[in-house]
Amino acid sequence: MAHSIQIEIERKYDVDDDTAVPDPVGIGTIAIAERPETTTLLAVYFDTVDLDLARNRTALRRREGGADAGWHLKIARLDAVGRTEHHWPLTDASVVPDEVRAEVRDIVGDKPLVPVARVENTRSTTRLLDAAGYPVAELCDDHVHADDLRSRVARTWREWEVELLAAAPEGERERTELLDGVEGAVIRAGARTSVSSSKLARALGLDALA
Repeated sequence: MAHSIQIEIERKYDVDDDTAVPDPVGIGTIAIAERPETTTLLAVYFDTVDLDLARNRTALRRREGGADAGWHLKIARLDAVGRTEHHWPLTDASVVPDEVRAEVRDIVGDKPLVPVARVENTRSTTRLLDAAGYPVAELCDDHVHADDLRSRVARTWREWEVELLAAAPEGERERTELLDGVEGAVIRAGARTSVSSSKLARALGLDALA
């Protein structure tokens, strides 16, 4: 299967149901906010019964919906900013493909990978462009329903994600300044820095995990 890799740099925020999304135009190089596009994303997360992947700050999911539907593997970059995200095309079967499993074999060995969480997310995405029309970042407004398949506990929440895109500044200082500027706008709008590191951690009630 085709396999792509990218670095994901984002920040997450908890937000109440009635909070309005702010307009970040004018922050850094952001000159245009496109009209939001809404889609439904359905993801099933896989791990061992002992959550070996999550305990190693790694998340593996099969996701339907959106432009990047497929198998995703997200690995925390412990010595750098962001996470490394691997992507493979969507397959019909819900069994983890061999090519995907090979990327986590050092962590899980031959242990079975089983569904541990199901996350349905209604996402409204606003792309933020520079004056030339190139994508700097995106602001995602997520309404999430998650099922912990181990404990049968359901959880719902709303969160915002701000993720850098291809036309974001190249330097780490400049990227940080841009993210700090957008963060100021979302905090003033009523958001709070997320208590959870990922949707998987929140779905499982284990906010300290990946």
